[in-house]
Amino acid sequence: MWGDKRYNNLNYELKKTFGKKIYKVSLNAGLSCPNRDGKISYGGCIFCSEEGSGEHAGNKLDTITEQINKQIKLIKNKHNSDSVIAYFQSFTNTYGNINYLRKIFYEAINHKNVIGLAIATRPDCINKEILDLLNELNKKTFLWIEIGLQTIHEKTAKLINRGYSLHSFENSFYKLKNNNIKTVIHIIAGLPYETKEEYFDSIEYINKIKPWGIKIHLLYIIKNSSLYYLYLKEKFHVFSEKEYINLIVNSIKILDKNIIIHRITGDGDKDTLFKPKWSLNKRRVLNEIQKKLKLENIIQGNL
Repeated sequence: MWGDKRYNNLNYELKKTFGKKIYKVSLNAGLSCPNRDGKISYGGCIFCSEEGSGEHAGNKLDTITEQINKQIKLIKNKHNSDSVIAYFQSFTNTYGNINYLRKIFYEAINHKNVIGLAIATRPDCINKEILDLLNELNKKTFLWIEIGLQTIHEKTAKLINRGYSLHSFENSFYKLKNNNIKTVIHIIAGLPYETKEEYFDSIEYINKIKPWGIKIHLLYIIKNSSLYYLYLKEKFHVFSEKEYINLIVNSIKILDKNIIIHRITGDGDKDTLFKPKWSLNKRRVLNEIQKKLKLENIIQGNL
């Protein structure tokens, strides 16, 4: 139904929309996060790295144009494609001066090779001024906004130092949705002390609110993160590869078929990853998920 995958995937959606393979270039706008600079808290969410989950993003000392050019060059060394989505990935990309944000977003979409814009942010960093800018951009390019949910359970949200309530998330999500701005929701599988049943509560919640897309992340532990020190102290359960594959297959089975899956595993940096080491072989994990889906004749939304 979705190319060579048994789930509704981003690669298929972009090919359907643009008629060819599209890649993302990950950018670093040099922004911060209210959960790091003291406005809400210090240190960020406990799973976040020093790069603000932007290990594969460009160098913030380069201009946005320079970052795009360098990453396109890397893509063209492997693939015959130069049409890209400009992905503002590191930290919180609506947390800054509105004039600076307008400047960098327009610099990105005015690049000759950029055909779309993706912006990762927090739901508590979308005010009316930001929403007006996003509406403006949405009329000019293929836009989506990524916001973290991670979990619907407040006790887990407090443990991971998320820094905002489910109500705050919903407030921003529905503002985006009501303005026809495509939204991608992040959730994490394997959060400390969260049961599999509680994780599936979050999947069912996603089905209920019906975003454009979802990213499912494996919880991985980065050395010297707050999560790393919590693990050393409490040794909470970390998924085995088999457990995780089974969990994702069951997630796909119950996920609304109209929700586009952007990601189904983690992508830690090999030099800083502490656990689980099996996640470094991303290709194998993806292949095993696909094999199990085929073996059990599962496609997205079976249930």
